Amino acid sequence: MLTREKVFDALEQMPEHFSIDQLFDKLIFINKVETGLSQSAQGRVNTKEQAKEKLSGWLK
Repeated sequence: MLTREKVFDALEQMPEHFSIDQLFDKLIFINKVETGLSQSAQGRVNTKEQAKEKLSGWLK
Protein backbone atom coordinates (compact mmCIF):
# COMPACT_ATOMS: atom_id res chain seq x y z
CA MET A 1 0.00 0.00 0.00
CA LEU A 2 1.26 3.45 -0.83
CA THR A 3 1.76 5.93 1.94
CA ARG A 4 1.75 9.69 1.70
CA GLU A 5 5.48 9.65 2.41
CA LYS A 6 6.17 7.30 -0.52
CA VAL A 7 4.09 9.47 -2.83
CA PHE A 8 5.97 12.59 -1.74
CA ASP A 9 9.31 10.79 -2.20
CA ALA A 10 8.30 9.71 -5.70
CA LEU A 11 7.20 13.25 -6.51
CA GLU A 12 10.51 14.68 -5.31
CA GLN A 13 12.41 12.25 -7.57
CA MET A 14 10.52 13.40 -10.66
CA PRO A 15 12.14 15.92 -13.00
CA GLU A 16 11.04 19.55 -12.92
CA HIS A 17 8.55 19.00 -15.77
CA PHE A 18 6.66 15.72 -16.15
CA SER A 19 3.30 14.45 -17.31
CA ILE A 20 0.64 13.07 -15.03
CA ASP A 21 1.04 9.76 -16.88
CA GLN A 22 4.72 9.62 -15.89
CA LEU A 23 3.80 10.20 -12.26
CA PHE A 24 1.06 7.56 -12.35
CA ASP A 25 3.45 5.08 -14.00
CA LYS A 26 5.99 5.65 -11.23
CA LEU A 27 3.36 5.29 -8.48
CA ILE A 28 1.94 2.12 -10.04
CA PHE A 29 5.47 0.68 -10.28
CA ILE A 30 6.19 1.49 -6.63
CA ASN A 31 2.88 -0.05 -5.58
CA LYS A 32 3.53 -3.25 -7.55
CA VAL A 33 7.02 -3.60 -6.06
CA GLU A 34 5.60 -3.10 -2.55
CA THR A 35 2.92 -5.71 -3.24
CA GLY A 36 5.52 -8.19 -4.52
CA LEU A 37 7.78 -7.67 -1.53
CA SER A 38 4.83 -8.16 0.83
CA GLN A 39 3.77 -11.36 -0.94
CA SER A 40 7.33 -12.65 -0.82
CA ALA A 41 7.61 -11.93 2.90
CA GLN A 42 4.38 -13.87 3.45
CA GLY A 43 5.77 -16.84 1.52
CA ARG A 44 3.31 -16.36 -1.34
CA VAL A 45 5.81 -17.17 -4.09
CA ASN A 46 5.98 -19.68 -6.93
CA THR A 47 8.79 -22.07 -7.69
CA LYS A 48 10.48 -21.87 -11.08
CA GLU A 49 8.55 -24.94 -12.19
CA GLN A 50 5.20 -23.45 -11.10
CA ALA A 51 6.00 -20.24 -12.98
CA LYS A 52 6.87 -22.18 -16.14
CA GLU A 53 3.61 -24.13 -15.86
CA LYS A 54 1.54 -20.93 -15.47
CA LEU A 55 3.37 -19.19 -18.32
CA SER A 56 2.90 -22.13 -20.68
CA GLY A 57 -0.87 -21.80 -20.23
CA TRP A 58 -0.79 -18.05 -20.85
CA LEU A 59 1.42 -18.24 -23.94
CA LYS A 60 -0.80 -20.62 -25.92
